[in-house]
Amino acid sequence: MSAMVNPQILILIADYYQEICAHLETGAGRVLESQGIGYSIERVPGALEIPTALALAIKANKFSGNNGAGIYAGCIALGCVIRGETSHYDIVAEQSARFLLELATKHGIPVGNGILTVDSRDQAIERAHPDKRDKGGDAAQACLSLMALSAKLNNS
Repeated sequence: MSAMVNPQILILIADYYQEICAHLETGAGRVLESQGIGYSIERVPGALEIPTALALAIKANKFSGNNGAGIYAGCIALGCVIRGETSHYDIVAEQSARFLLELATKHGIPVGNGILTVDSRDQAIERAHPDKRDKGGDAAQACLSLMALSAKLNNS
């Protein structure tokens, strides 16, 4: 993080389950604000759109480091996939995680994955709420840890 005076984070939120995502957003925001890290939020319809949104930001050169001159030092993905009666859950859960990880590793972008994959709304609330499991805060912590590792590796 030392290469950037004021690192910024891009938060991508799949707003399909708005109440759950509001909890994830609060948790992530608390962590970033406690560290003095600024952030921008972009919203997409669902979890499958998060990797595409990240790819668009990469293409627009919005990330710093590794040949980029953009304003963002990392990304946090927030959303929720709740199991239903069809195989759609498996496709969305697997593919959103797969392509998010592929983009992060290919482009060297610190990404905290806070896309919940759960069996029920109750599980989602338990995991998302910032006063409970706080998975939004966990995703922010993961992103910050990867940013610190990237700075350390780039400075050594």
